[in-house]
Amino acid sequence: EVQLVESGGALVQPGGSLRLSCTASGFIFSSWRMKWVRQAPGKGLEWVSGINSGGSITTYADAVKGRFTISRDNAKNTLYLQMNSLKPEDTAVYYCGQDGAPLVSQGTQVTVSS
Repeated sequence: EVQLVESGGALVQPGGSLRLSCTASGFIFSSWRMKWVRQAPGKGLEWVSGINSGGSITTYADAVKGRFTISRDNAKNTLYLQMNSLKPEDTAVYYCGQDGAPLVSQGTQVTVSS
């Protein structure tokens, strides 16, 4: 059974930083492209970032480019999202997922507010 568990969400002030983690189990993590998506209050899912199986190729939505960094540690079956220069519009529930597969995790809440 695929399991993905996010952590690291918090309340942070504008301009602050957070690092989200996603621990994977139940599948061969190192074989999958992975992604982060988010859902802001009252809005649909928004793709945020993706990374290839080896970690050498990363892509970002324009809204987060230059501020967020996706990475992975295949030895630890863990995906990361480093978020810097956070803005109120980054407030959302953040989910990690296997690229091309349905979301199966609970997400972690990020709130950016003064």
